[in-house]
Amino acid sequence: MTRTVPVILGLGVAAVVTVVLCTLTGPAGFGIPSTGPGAADIVGGIRLPRVLAAFFVGGCLAVAGAAMQALFRNPMADPYILGTSSGGALGAALAIVFLGGLYVPVFAWAGAVVAMLIVWSIAGQRGVISVETLLLTGIAVSFFFSAVVSFLVAIAGQNVHQIIFWLMGGFWNASPGDALLAAAILVLAGAALFAVGRDLNALSLGEETAAHLGIDTARVRWTVLGSSTLLVAGAVSIAGSVGFIGLVTPHIVRMLLGPDNRVVIPACVLAGGILLAVSDTLARSFFSDISVGIITAFIGAPFFIWLIYQRGHVA
Repeated sequence: MTRTVPVILGLGVAAVVTVVLCTLTGPAGFGIPSTGPGAADIVGGIRLPRVLAAFFVGGCLAVAGAAMQALFRNPMADPYILGTSSGGALGAALAIVFLGGLYVPVFAWAGAVVAMLIVWSIAGQRGVISVETLLLTGIAVSFFFSAVVSFLVAIAGQNVHQIIFWLMGGFWNASPGDALLAAAILVLAGAALFAVGRDLNALSLGEETAAHLGIDTARVRWTVLGSSTLLVAGAVSIAGSVGFIGLVTPHIVRMLLGPDNRVVIPACVLAGGILLAVSDTLARSFFSDISVGIITAFIGAPFFIWLIYQRGHVA
C-alpha cells in the first residue's frame, strides 16, 4: 500500500500533462497551429474535445476490462468478451447501410446493449448464470453478429469504406458532447464498480469461498455486468471498436499496484485514458489520421506477447 498513493498521484499528473501535450500536438507539429483567428477554434474546438473523448473512452474500456478480468478470473478477458463489440458493430453497420451516418452512434449503443441482453437471456434460461456459460454464450453471439456484419459489408456498396473505418475505431468526429457523455458514463459506472471492489477481491478466491465470506455473488455479478455493458456501449458508440486498451491496461496497473481492485479500478481510469489519448494523437499527428485501433494494436499486441512470455518464464 505504500506505493499506492505515489503511483496514483503520478498517474494523475501524467494524465493532466498528457491531455495538455496531446491538445497542443497536431499534424503541423507541436504548439498552437497558427496565429490566425482560427487557431483557438482548432485547439479548443477540435483538438481538445477529441483528446478528452479519447481519454474518457480509454478510461471506460480499461475499467470495464479490469472488472471483467476480475469477474471471470481470467487474464485474457477483455471488455468485448460478452459480445458488446460485435453488437455495436452490427448496429453501426445497419445504420450506415440503411439509414445514414447520423444514426450510427445511437444504433451502435443500442446494438451493444442488445447483444449483452441476448447473452444474459440465453445464459440465464435455467435461472442461474454461471461465468462459464456467459463466456461461451458471448463467444457464440459474437461470431453470429460478426457474420451478419460481414454480410452487410458485402452488400454495402459505396458505404463499405465507412463501415470498415468504423470497425477499426477512431475519433474523427469526436465532439464536446461525446467527451461529456463518456465522462458521465465513466463516473457513474466506474463508481459502481469501485463500490464492489472489495467483493471482487473475494470473488478471486472463487464464488463458493466468496459466498462463505458473506458476499452476495449474484449482486456483484450483475453490478459488474451491468456497469461494464454501460461502459463498453458508450465507448463503442463514440469510437467504434478499439482493441487492446481494455485488455492490456489492467495488467500494466496490476504490475504497478498489485491485484487489489479497490486500487486497480481508479488507476485504470487514468492509465487507460493516457494510453488511448496518446495513441489517438499518434494516429492523427504522425500517420495521416489513420484508425486509432491500428495504433493500439501495434502497441498492445507486442506488450501482451511479452507479458505472456514473462508469465511463462516465471512459471
